[in-house]
Amino acid sequence: MSTQAENLSLGLQGEALAVRYLSSHGYRVVMTNFKVPVGRNRAGAAVTGEIDIVALEHRTLCFIEVKTRRSEAFVPVIAAVDKQKMRQITRTARVYRRLFAVTDMAIRYDVVTVLAPRHAEPVITLTKAFWNEASLKKRVWTSDKWMN
Repeated sequence: MSTQAENLSLGLQGEALAVRYLSSHGYRVVMTNFKVPVGRNRAGAAVTGEIDIVALEHRTLCFIEVKTRRSEAFVPVIAAVDKQKMRQITRTARVYRRLFAVTDMAIRYDVVTVLAPRHAEPVITLTKAFWNEASLKKRVWTSDKWMN
C-alpha cells in the first residue's frame, strides 16, 4: 500500500474511532465529512472546506476536527491543527450554519486526536473548545497600533 493510501486509511480509521468515542460520551453525530465550496484562493482556484464531524452535545453544535497519527515522536498530534486549518474549518462551519439555518444555537470547535500505534490500542483525546471564531480575527495595522 502506498504512503498516501495508508494515510487515507489511517485517517478513515481515526474518524470511525472518533465517531464511536463521541457517541459513547453523549454526543449525537449529525453528519460526517461535510464538504462544501468556501471561496477561492489567491490564484483564483476554488477552495473546498471540510468538517470531519458535526455533532450535538446537549444544545451545543460542535464542529469537530479529527487528527490521527501513528506516533508523537516528533510533534504532538494536536499540533496538526494550525491556524490555517482553524480558519478553513471556521469558514466551512459558517457555510454549514447558513445552509441549515442555524442561527440561535451555541457552537463550539472541538478536536479529537487519535494516537494509533501499529501494535497498541489507540489513545483518543477530546479537546473541547480548542478555538473560537474571535481568536481568528485578522489584526489590522493602523498608524499607532494593532487593531482587531
